[in-house]
Amino acid sequence: MSDWLPETPRTLAFPTAAYVTLAGADWLASASPHPDEMHALWATRPAAPSALPCGTAFDVINAPALFGRRMVDRLWSDGPGSGPVAAHRGRILLFAAPGTAQRLPALLVWEEWATAVPPLLCHGSGDAVTIPPLHPRRSPAVDRTAGAGAPAGEDPAGPSASRWLVAPDVRNPWLPGPDVLLWACVRAARSLAGPAAETAAQHPVSLLTAG
Repeated sequence: MSDWLPETPRTLAFPTAAYVTLAGADWLASASPHPDEMHALWATRPAAPSALPCGTAFDVINAPALFGRRMVDRLWSDGPGSGPVAAHRGRILLFAAPGTAQRLPALLVWEEWATAVPPLLCHGSGDAVTIPPLHPRRSPAVDRTAGAGAPAGEDPAGPSASRWLVAPDVRNPWLPGPDVLLWACVRAARSLAGPAAETAAQHPVSLLTAG
């Protein structure tokens, strides 16, 4: 794997937005065949998770928590950044460009580090995913914790809670494709294997530039 990076927007500061904006809600609703019904649901149940179909507005790559967080960290520290990212029931959901769910597993088959990548759940056309509430609930306990350095609205005692790590905040967010997420998978696998593995086997991979 080379250090090739696509020419896409890059932000070095890891975003911590926990709230979906109105524009972000419009984008999420566009995944549904009935976007107005999604907006009505969110208006009446703002603190409840909801389900959206994949394959049109986005695909979702569903990774174990530790590995998924390593992928996101690599995307923001060394790569082009990520699209929206959520945590749900101990898993990390990376929102990706449509078609990624089908293509990423095929790319991983040919990658020498594939055995170090834990099984990923790739949700594409015909699948649906549960997304976190647009606005997380806040409790008095959370408010007290926020004063001690925790972000307001985030419950540090709930690692399995459904919440946004990178909330959608624009109508057409940039979404990583299969080549970018392959790069992130390999970097995450190397980082978990140790410092020596992180710098080993640097070589170009033609699959990254394949059509």
